[in-house]
Amino acid sequence: MSDPTKGRNLFHAKVKSVLSGDTLVLASLESGQERLFSLAFVSAPKLQRDREEPFAFQSRDFLRRATVGKVIQFVVHYTIPTGNKREYGTVTLQSGEELPEACVAEGWVKLREDSRRKDMSETSESLLNDLERLQAKAKADGKGLWATQGGIIENTHEIPDPKGFAQKFHAKDLDAIVERVLTGDRMILRLLVSPSKHVQTIVTVAGIRAPKRANTAEGREQPAEPLANESHQFVEIRLLQRSVKVNVLGLTPQNQLICIVKHPNGSIAEFLLKAGLAQCTDFHSTLLGTEMKTLRQAEKYAKDNQLGLFKGHVESKASGASVVDATVSRIVRPDTISVRTKSGGEKTVQLSSIRGPKPKDDKQGPHEQDAKEFLRKKLIGKHVRLSTDGVKPPSEGFPEREVATLFAGNNNVALMLIEAGYASVVRHRKDDTDRSPYYDDLLAAEEVAQTEQKGMWSAKAPTTKAYQDYSESIQKAKIQASVLQRQKRVPAVVDYVKSGSRFTVLIPRENGKLTFVLSCIRAPRSARTPNEKAEPFGQEAHDFANRRCLQRDVEIDVESTDKQGGFIGTLYINRENFAKLLLEEGYATVHAYSAEQSGHATELFAAEQKAKDARKGLWQDYDPAADEADGEAKPSSINPPTNGTTNGTSSNSDESTAPVKPDYRDIIISHIDPATCALKIQHVSPTASHALSNLMSAFRTFHLSPSSSSSSSSSSTTAPKTGEILAAKFSEDGEWYRARIRRNDREAQTSEVLFIDYGNTESVPWKNIRALGPADKFGMAKLPPQAVDAKLSLCQFPTGNAEYMDDAVAFLRENVEGKQVVGSVDFVEKEGGVLWLTVFDPNGRGKGEEVNVNEELLGEGLAMVPRKLKGWEAGKGEVLKRFREREEEAKAARRGMWEYGDLTED
Repeated sequence: MSDPTKGRNLFHAKVKSVLSGDTLVLASLESGQERLFSLAFVSAPKLQRDREEPFAFQSRDFLRRATVGKVIQFVVHYTIPTGNKREYGTVTLQSGEELPEACVAEGWVKLREDSRRKDMSETSESLLNDLERLQAKAKADGKGLWATQGGIIENTHEIPDPKGFAQKFHAKDLDAIVERVLTGDRMILRLLVSPSKHVQTIVTVAGIRAPKRANTAEGREQPAEPLANESHQFVEIRLLQRSVKVNVLGLTPQNQLICIVKHPNGSIAEFLLKAGLAQCTDFHSTLLGTEMKTLRQAEKYAKDNQLGLFKGHVESKASGASVVDATVSRIVRPDTISVRTKSGGEKTVQLSSIRGPKPKDDKQGPHEQDAKEFLRKKLIGKHVRLSTDGVKPPSEGFPEREVATLFAGNNNVALMLIEAGYASVVRHRKDDTDRSPYYDDLLAAEEVAQTEQKGMWSAKAPTTKAYQDYSESIQKAKIQASVLQRQKRVPAVVDYVKSGSRFTVLIPRENGKLTFVLSCIRAPRSARTPNEKAEPFGQEAHDFANRRCLQRDVEIDVESTDKQGGFIGTLYINRENFAKLLLEEGYATVHAYSAEQSGHATELFAAEQKAKDARKGLWQDYDPAADEADGEAKPSSINPPTNGTTNGTSSNSDESTAPVKPDYRDIIISHIDPATCALKIQHVSPTASHALSNLMSAFRTFHLSPSSSSSSSSSSTTAPKTGEILAAKFSEDGEWYRARIRRNDREAQTSEVLFIDYGNTESVPWKNIRALGPADKFGMAKLPPQAVDAKLSLCQFPTGNAEYMDDAVAFLRENVEGKQVVGSVDFVEKEGGVLWLTVFDPNGRGKGEEVNVNEELLGEGLAMVPRKLKGWEAGKGEVLKRFREREEEAKAARRGMWEYGDLTED
C-alpha cells in the first residue's frame, strides 16, 4: 500500500467532533482554532434532521469512536474552493490505523463517483486504487453500507409525552451521545432508547447550576455570567460527542429532562463542582436523593480551596461550630426551641432550614397546636445535641437568632417534624449558606410527607382544641372543682408559670384550662411588671418552677378553690410533690395547717428542715438557736390551753385577765361555729405543727392497720361515754381523728363528737368510733388538744336572724377559715381559756394588704359593736372609736343587718 504522506505536509490536530462518517472538526493543538476536514475520495450517508439516510448514524459512529478527543496526523490532498474552503485528505491515528482506508474496509463509506481526476498525482492515484480494492472486498462481504437489510434508525427531535417518557425510563441507565454542549449544565443528547430508535433532546444536568453564557433575549443581549465560558469549555472538552450513561430523574418546569450524565470516570456534575465552575441547586435534591450529598461534598471542596466561582469565599462564622449538649426547656413555636446549656445559660434557637405551620395560612394554621404538642412530647426536658449552622439577622420584628440542628438521641429533630408533616422546608437563596447540613434529607422527607398527605399536607383539616377556662369565674371554678376532687392524680400539662407556686394548667382529656395554686406552702412573689419589686427569692422561685415545670406532663390533686377562681391542691412532677421540691430549695415555707390537713405534713416539714440545715434560699440566715427561742416565747404554741366547752355566749366573769402588752400570735382558724361565729383556732409554730403532724401520721397508720381495727373497735350497739376521748372517723375524708364524745343518740346509734385538734363537730355512727389507742402515743399527756376556743373582739353577731348570721359565717369562711392569719390576743378568760382576738389577714383581698377582719365585719354590716361593753372592751379607746365609725358607715350604706334601718332603735 502506498504512503499517502509522501511529498506532502504533515499536520497534527485534535478531533473535536465528527459531523458524518466522512467529515471531522479539528482543533489546533496550539491555538485551538477549528477547521473542517473531510476524508479524501469518499462520501458517507447524511445525518439529516427530517430523515437520516440508512446507515448514516452507524457510519458516523464508527468514525466518532475512532477519532473524537484524540490527537491525529493528517495530510491535505486537495481542496474544493467552496464557501468553507473544505479540505480533503487522509488521517493517521495514534495506533497507526489510516483513514479513509479503515472506513472503506468496514463498508461505512463509499468511493465518490467523481473521485478520479485528470490531474491526480501518482500518490493519490495509488491511494485510490487501494480504496477501490478495499471497497470491492467490503461489498463482497456485505459489510456496512453494503448490507442487504437494516441500517434505518428513527431519530426524533421532540418527545411527544415528556412525562410519560420520564416515568418509563426513570432511574434506568440509557446509552447516549452528547451532540452539543449548550452551557455547563445543559446539553443536547442523542438517547439510544433502542437499536432502531433514538431521541435527540435537550437535557439538564441534575443537581447543579452553571453560569449562563451570553445570549440575546427579547432583542437585548444578555452578558455572560462570570466563568460561563470556562464552565462550558470544561464540559465540552470532556463530553462533546462522547458516549455517556444517562439516568433520567424527572422534568424541569419547561418539560426538559433532568438527568445524571456520566462518562466512564463518573458524573460530570461532580467534576464541574469540584472545579468551582458550578453550584449545587436545591431544586433537584429530592430527585437525586443520597447522590446530592456527593455533590455537596464536591462543592465544599471548591469552597474550601476557593476555586472558580468560590474564589475569595469565606465560611460563615458558625461553620464548624462544636456540638453543645443542652436540655430543652420550652417549645416556643413548632420551629423554635429554647434550650438550657450545661453552664445554666438559656438561649432560643430556630431549627435550620425548616418552617412550622404558618399561623395565618388557612390550611397550615390549624396544625400549629398539634406541631407544638408533637415536639413537646418528644423533647421537653430531654437532653439534645445542638450544632449551630448560622445566625439570622433581625428581620420582620424578630431579633437576631441562631439557626441550629438538634439531635435527640440519633434523631434529627427537624427531620422528625418534616416526616410527620408538621413543618415545611425553607427554599434558600443560592447565597444563603446558613442552612442545615441535612438539607437534602429534609427535602426528600418533605416530598414523602406530601405524597402520603401527612400533617399539614393532609386534605382533611385537624380537630382544633378549644380549651375552656375553668378559672374564668368563681362559680365555674367551684363546679369543676367538685368534679376534679373526686379524681386522683389528674393528668395535666403546665402551660404557663405565673410564679413559684401558681400555674396555668391544661387538662387535655377535659379540654380544660385552669389556674392552679400549690397548697400547703407559701412561695415569695415575683415581680409581675418591670417596675414592680419582687419579694426576696421570688424571682428565683419563679425561675425554678419554670425550669422544672413549664410544658411538662404533671398530675394534680384538687383540694379546693380560692377567691379568684384558682384551684388549690398538689402538683406532682415525675411522681414527686413539687411543693416539696420548692421547700428543699428554700424557695417556699410550709403553711402548717394546710399541710397537716393534706396529709403531706411529714414530707413537707422534712423538706423545709432540709433547706434550713443547708441554709438555702429564704433560710440563708437561719439560726436554729433563735428558732428555738421563738418557740419558747409562745407557750401556747407548745402547750395550748385546754379545749373548752363554751357555746359562744358572752361571759361576765370577774375572774379574768388582760394582757399587759400586745400579744400577736400566728394562728389558723380551723372551725367557725355556724350558730354563734365562735372560733376554733390552732397555734402555728414549728414545734406545735411538727408535733401534731407526727401524731396524726402515727394515729392514722395505727387505726388503718388490721390489728388495731380488730382489737380497738367498740361494739356498734354500745354507746360510748359522754366526755370520753376516743378515735372517730371523719365522714368527709374517711380518716381517724382524736375526738371527745359530747352526747349520744341511742335510737340512731350515733354520737355527736368534737374533734379536739381541729374544733369541728359531727354526728358519727358508733361503728366508726373506737378506743383511742396507746395513751403514751395518742393521749392528752402526749399532746394536748390543739383546737383552742376563741371569739372576735368587739363584734356582736346577729344570732337572732338566721339570714344575717349565715352571711357573717360565709364571710369568715371565705376570707379566713383554713388560712394562716395573725391574732392579736385582747383578752383571755381564766375560766375555759377562751381567747378574745382581733384577727389580721396579712394578704387580705389577695393583694398583699393587711386587713383587720373584725373591722371588715363591722364595715360590711355583718356584726355590730356590743351595746353593753365589758371592762376590757371599754378600755380599747381609739380602736373602739374606729370600729364604731365603720359601723356607722355600714348603717348609712344600708349594708348587711342594717339594710332595713337601725335594728337597735327599738
